[in-house]
Amino acid sequence: MSMQARIPATMMRGGTSKGLYFRAEDLPDEVAARDRILLAAMGSPDIRQIDGVGGADPLTSKVAIVSPSTREGADVDYLFCQVVVNEAVVDTKPNCGNMLAGVGPFAIEKGMVKATGSETTVRIFMVNSGMIAAATVRTPDGRVDYDGDVHIDGVPGEAAGIPIAFLDTEGSACGALLPTGRLVDTIDGIDVTLIDNGMPVVVLEAAALGRTAYETREQMNADAELKKRLESIRLLAGPMMNLGDVANQVVPKMSLVAPPRAGGAVCTRTFIPHVCHSTIGVLGAVTVATACVLPGSVGARVAKVPDGARKRVSVEHPTGEFSVDLDVGGTAESPKVERAALLRTARPLFEGAILVPARAWNADTQRRDTHHG
Repeated sequence: MSMQARIPATMMRGGTSKGLYFRAEDLPDEVAARDRILLAAMGSPDIRQIDGVGGADPLTSKVAIVSPSTREGADVDYLFCQVVVNEAVVDTKPNCGNMLAGVGPFAIEKGMVKATGSETTVRIFMVNSGMIAAATVRTPDGRVDYDGDVHIDGVPGEAAGIPIAFLDTEGSACGALLPTGRLVDTIDGIDVTLIDNGMPVVVLEAAALGRTAYETREQMNADAELKKRLESIRLLAGPMMNLGDVANQVVPKMSLVAPPRAGGAVCTRTFIPHVCHSTIGVLGAVTVATACVLPGSVGARVAKVPDGARKRVSVEHPTGEFSVDLDVGGTAESPKVERAALLRTARPLFEGAILVPARAWNADTQRRDTHHG
């Protein structure tokens, strides 16, 4: 046997993220063995990820593991893995709605889902949170079509739109939309809204921390004092959100909010959790938008939300905006978000085999279709 293991994989851009997509059958079932392989594939832990295909950024150090689903109402199962860049950590607690955008096309391309007409809807069970999303993929002539005229901020050019609808996302990780039962809590002297509508997020006013949320990503990442304060708040928020000790987790995300300045509903700067996001995550945007439509929340203090039961909430971020469509029921005093939908794009970048050192495997590691070369 040679010193390299060859594992079938596809590198894809999903939304504003990028990472490796695997069939579950091509990876070991044992978690520790799987994580060693993912760390080796991405080149972690190393700030450059020079010995792997990771891009030295949390947004480009992601993995989607996909398999046919046996669950009622789902076509495929999707496990998201955040491979930490500079630590030997693979975190499967959060979801990633950007990588989710590539799951439908990947499943069709790999024969897990059969194309049905000009469009194919793939029902995706998100293993990390137990939620189901429905992604609609263009499939003329029974094949995935990636070409189109949809532009999303944070990605150059245009591609085919992939509408994604989320149902029943409340409390995906925290057990409730508002895990403390309150719209506002105070942590370390700062008012925050602790909320989870698909992604655990701590929403706090930038002004309360002496910032504007109009700073560039580079300015935010260079602001050591701010990052230290945010981490202090995050560590205290974790247990309050039923997440336990979050010191080694990438959730909750920290989202600074301010009044919009580019025609949107709210301006954001989001940390994931220690690096300022160049955009904002899909489910993070859904959660922040949800906070903005809840009267009395920290988000609602600064947001300009449109009227009507169906609201398009434009979430501004460092490189543009992210529009979230919310169907809001309930009453004006006690609104309830019944459905969230958004539009993403995706594209495969290369496919073949990722090579990882044989030392990443235990002697008893087993998987189907293992090839060494």
